[in-house]
Amino acid sequence: MVGIIDYGVGNLFSLQSSFRSLGESVFVSSSREELNQADHLVLPGVGAFADAAGKLTQTGLDAFVKDRAAAGKPLLGICLGMQLLFEKSYEYGQHPGLGILKGQVVPMEGRIPAELKIPHMGWNRLQWHQGTLLRESQGQYVYFVHSYFAEGCDDSLAAVTEYGIPITAAVEKENVFGCQFHPEKSGAVGLEILRRFCKL
Repeated sequence: MVGIIDYGVGNLFSLQSSFRSLGESVFVSSSREELNQADHLVLPGVGAFADAAGKLTQTGLDAFVKDRAAAGKPLLGICLGMQLLFEKSYEYGQHPGLGILKGQVVPMEGRIPAELKIPHMGWNRLQWHQGTLLRESQGQYVYFVHSYFAEGCDDSLAAVTEYGIPITAAVEKENVFGCQFHPEKSGAVGLEILRRFCKL
């Protein structure tokens, strides 16, 4: 059973529909008691890092996510949800993240070639580095929408994509996983990634 963490940020409907299309039992909740019953947890997110981190803290779900990750429950962060797993973000200032994974979130501006558009939006190819979740997705295309990316995360780096420079596309460390791209918007490739997550 998959529990999607509802803290007021994220495209929950399409994500829930994707899991249902796989035949998985899935629910959306902001209740720690309900979410604790899930076998797998998903942390979604769209928008600004500081706002999302603030809402996680206000709801008390920040401590819950860290506790469940430390306890070994499979956790998947998607897009901004992945970025929140890191120690800090430099999106409009400096803001602390959950600190579950080592690394920081930085702007593409000034790091990628100036002729490339920001946000990075569209289909890009995955280059697998390590881990189980994306091993079978090597060379496949998934859908990205983002202006910031994780760096300094070598110990969890699972896949990159090329956008002028290598951009962190996914991370994996023990029971914690993250996708900068949107599996729920990535067609059959994305659904297969979600299916593999559910089998962990």
